[in-house]
Amino acid sequence: MQFVNGLHFRNVKGDLFGGITAAVVALPLALAFGVSSGAGAIAGLYGAIIVGFFAALFGGTPSQISGPTGPMTVVMGTVFTTLVAGNPDNIPVAFTVVFLGGLFQILFGLMRLGKYITLMPYTVISGFMSGIGGIIILLQVGPFFGHNASANVIASVAKFPEFISNANFAAVSLGILTLLIVFLTPAKVTKFIPSPLLALIVGTIVAVNFFPDSDLRLIGDIPSGFPKPQFPVIRASQFRNIVGYGLMLAVLGSIDSLLTSLVADNITRTQHNSDRELIGQGIGNLISGLCGGLPGAGATMRTVINVKTGGKTPISGMIHAVALLLVVLGAGNLTANIPEAVLAGILLKVGIDIIDWSFLRRAHQISWKATGLMYLVLFLTVFVDLITAVAAGVFFANLLTIKSLSDLQSDHVKAITNPDDDNALSLEEKDLLKQADGRVLLFDLTGPMSFGAAKTISQRMGIVSKCDVLILDLSDVPLLGVTASLAIENMVKDAFAKKRQVYLVGAIGRVQRRLQKMKLLKLLPPDNRFSERLPALRKAIAYINSDNTHVKAQQES
Repeated sequence: MQFVNGLHFRNVKGDLFGGITAAVVALPLALAFGVSSGAGAIAGLYGAIIVGFFAALFGGTPSQISGPTGPMTVVMGTVFTTLVAGNPDNIPVAFTVVFLGGLFQILFGLMRLGKYITLMPYTVISGFMSGIGGIIILLQVGPFFGHNASANVIASVAKFPEFISNANFAAVSLGILTLLIVFLTPAKVTKFIPSPLLALIVGTIVAVNFFPDSDLRLIGDIPSGFPKPQFPVIRASQFRNIVGYGLMLAVLGSIDSLLTSLVADNITRTQHNSDRELIGQGIGNLISGLCGGLPGAGATMRTVINVKTGGKTPISGMIHAVALLLVVLGAGNLTANIPEAVLAGILLKVGIDIIDWSFLRRAHQISWKATGLMYLVLFLTVFVDLITAVAAGVFFANLLTIKSLSDLQSDHVKAITNPDDDNALSLEEKDLLKQADGRVLLFDLTGPMSFGAAKTISQRMGIVSKCDVLILDLSDVPLLGVTASLAIENMVKDAFAKKRQVYLVGAIGRVQRRLQKMKLLKLLPPDNRFSERLPALRKAIAYINSDNTHVKAQQES
């Protein structure tokens, strides 16, 4: 196995162009995410550099570009609001959360959970991502109108009248100009300069030349040079929040990254290594937390741009990080005059792009239940918290799925005494059931039987007492869950208690092993087990005929 996944030097030129282009796109976003999170612009740059470099070096998606993303920034903003709360002494605690998030991701990768991370219903992912987009938009309303960003969504919404009534004309003008640039810049222009960077440059020039004395909120100088270490700090009073937010970052970053990996696979016609990708992202976030950087994940837009401009190997991701490092080392003072309103405009575009407009428009046409679930997750994401939203979404999605599967499995649980009840029977099988005259119950199960089918199996138990022979046909059952197994066991024991004959048909493979572990096969003599249904029906008829003969002999005597 290669130390660096997918590394080769046959595409150095393409990787160089891809990496530099991705860095140009990442620069304004890193600054904007840093300011939005509350950690500062430099934290956004450090996160883009560190996560971008180490995720490329150790990750499992060769062409992926990683760095701060909207969802991760939203969580980090919540962390700063909750754990720092305006006290600079608590800043190391916030970066401890980033460190723990990376550590959890590494554990996810080592535990080979990569293939399970994205096994989440699309309705939940759609509602969650749209909620993230909504949070970004609502939190940027204040800076867009020239005010401080609010601590949370509810506070921001409550201040809307104040923001609008006391709007800074210069800030609003720059915000609108930024939106016009990021939305309307022709594709021919964005090939040479990404619209967010163009908006950043134009907005800053306009602010300096046309609004020099307008009391605009500016980023100010950012520190140049390498980051100072931020050693982990865990305080007992905040332990639960620190671990909880760390786990939230890990899960969200893993989902974000692996979904981007799937996009990269589709474009490049390659196959990523999900577990290795989690380890790479975890190492990046762990080191970013130690260096005071924002957490990051695979960034879809930057990854697509990297691939479209020639990037194919991890070299492109590392070049993207090195290019941003050169900016930090030599151009820190160039950020001094960047207005926060311009960054707000850029982030408003990010928030609008994150919202899943396509699914929002047609969800009600697909399923009203799915639509309701999506809006529930969206609402909880925006107005409660991310963990509650995902937990509630997955819980209700599973309930709906279980209900659907239970209904489907119930349709495959058939109790047959009348041969006309089932068209799948052969002519001979129908003839034998006619001879039985209702005294043989053919209990036919098909498909996987989980706990969803157990209730239906239990409801059929009352029919057993009306028959002399129970034939349990499991020929078409590939999987038998524990709860369904217990329901079958109860049915068999009930039949024995009522002196009924029980024949078992077609239990092989996993189903047979499950019945053996439950000691159910010990209850049935070998002569009562069959590989096919027809011999079982013949024996059932023979038993009934012998029983009839025995009863007649007793009556004559």
